Amino acid sequence: MAADQVAAQLVAAARLAGVTDVVPGRAASLAGEFGCSAEPDLDALLARDDIDVVSVCVPSGRHADVGARAAAAGKHLVVEKPIDVTLAAADRLIAAARAAGVAMTVISQHRFDRGVVELRRLLDDGALGRLVLGEASTKWYRSQGYYDSAAWRGTWGLDGGSLMNQGIHYVDLLLWCMGPVTEVTALCATQTHRVEVEDTALAAVRFSSGAVGTIVSSTAVFPGFAQRLEITGTAGTVVVEDGQIVRRAFGAELPELAEDDHNDNAPSISAANAALDSASHAAQIADLLAAIDAGRQPSVTAESGRAALEVVCAVYESAREGRTAVIPAAAAGDPGAAVPR
Repeated sequence: MAADQVAAQLVAAARLAGVTDVVPGRAASLAGEFGCSAEPDLDALLARDDIDVVSVCVPSGRHADVGARAAAAGKHLVVEKPIDVTLAAADRLIAAARAAGVAMTVISQHRFDRGVVELRRLLDDGALGRLVLGEASTKWYRSQGYYDSAAWRGTWGLDGGSLMNQGIHYVDLLLWCMGPVTEVTALCATQTHRVEVEDTALAAVRFSSGAVGTIVSSTAVFPGFAQRLEITGTAGTVVVEDGQIVRRAFGAELPELAEDDHNDNAPSISAANAALDSASHAAQIADLLAAIDAGRQPSVTAESGRAALEVVCAVYESAREGRTAVIPAAAAGDPGAAVPR
């Protein structure tokens, strides 16, 4: 049976049992839409024996607080990105999950995009040779109204800037493909928004392998463009835009594409982002459910979520202090070697 069919069956077997929110009306509305119950508070939700997995969708700076409480109640965790906004909070959450013996995944659904899975297959097969350059770009647009829509948006304590909120997805993909980062030299600026945080960040990075790379993230680029990941090795280059391979160039014979993947002339799928995101989210949740059943780690681990956060924090440190930020080898983390199939 194909992996996507297995994922569909696992997700279909799960059900949304209950929701809660600090604004009761929001919980009631969501419960009505999906046919589940609305609990008055988190304690009531966590007390239910029929809930096995909790999805933590609160503001980013509260992920560790809510996640640790859920873990202590014996619930497995799906934590939205980023894992939290500080490494101390991330470590506290990871420790809580370990102590409780529960599984935890941090949302990085783009690892399950078809083009990204195909890219990782090519890397595992050595088709690109020795990696020399990796580039991750998120050039999006957010209006001031987006930031004004909630008091926590655009704050250091609960949100972080464009790199922490939007760009971290492709930071994770860059690490997954290129390996750990050891040095970061960065600039950040607030160009067009009235917020505490940056709306534009760019960084040059060095990987532990000796390869180098760039990270660009912005919410000030009108009208917004496809997220882009470009991986170059001594034997070729692959470019992914919004989860699809849009360019492949190899010095030797072109490796075969996996079924349902795309060729050099395939158009961007920016218009289909919503559908792609939904399918990839479902695949990641299915992977967590399968991991729980099998007693294994999910493909996207808590540690990989921490590794992406470590790089974002290093970007902010470098930009703030005007120097290269060094990530010790022991702390560089493992971005995760498991490939979702």
